[in-house]
Amino acid sequence: MHPVLREARDTLVPDPAGPHGPLPPLLLALTLVTGLVDAFSYLVLGHVFVANMTGNVVFLGFSLAGASGFSVTASVVSLAAFAVGALLGGRLAHTMPGHRGRLLLAVTAAQTALVTAAWALAAASDLPAHGGTRSALIVLLGLAMGGQNAVVRRLAVPDLTTTVLTMTITGMASDGRLAGGSGAKVGSRLLSAAAMFLGALAGAALIGHAGRELPLPVAAAVLAAVAAALFAQRRSTRRWAG
Repeated sequence: MHPVLREARDTLVPDPAGPHGPLPPLLLALTLVTGLVDAFSYLVLGHVFVANMTGNVVFLGFSLAGASGFSVTASVVSLAAFAVGALLGGRLAHTMPGHRGRLLLAVTAAQTALVTAAWALAAASDLPAHGGTRSALIVLLGLAMGGQNAVVRRLAVPDLTTTVLTMTITGMASDGRLAGGSGAKVGSRLLSAAAMFLGALAGAALIGHAGRELPLPVAAAVLAAVAAALFAQRRSTRRWAG
């Protein structure tokens, strides 16, 4: 089997006794969620991300320079909500240091609740949202994605950050054989980029052809599935859990 295909297979169907156990495919699912919620935030809430904070910093600069279509308030609210979510996720990680599965279960359960609440608010509102409704949706989703980032960072599964693809794509190019590297981890990196792409594609398609709020229930369903898988592993004593 080609090394790239073997790496992809090992990411999708990992060795249960391996160093990261079932975490890689679950983190790919969370990467899909990132694409879904950022599609909703950018296309429905208007030129703001709830997971990609690099984009929000750039958008903040655009809006302060007077560029049309961007909002200082939306960018600042998203950055603040994400930071608070990351702070809470960091505190959670420090209070649950002993089991990676239970830590990820806790944050995905919280995310499921937050994204479901955002869906309920979106479904009850006239979209695209404005004013307080827009800010409330940004806060709910920003908290969810900030918490996810903090916990995933603590899990430290290589090349599966769930939100940031810049270094993933850089790694594919700079570590590849054309650059003189070994080409390792191309399979897992490609899957991470593909998961983000598919989430964004599905989110945009749902918004454009079905209903503007529909990326949110799909994201909540994926999060609930990840939480269910982790619930089954909450008592695992394999080495990945420690």
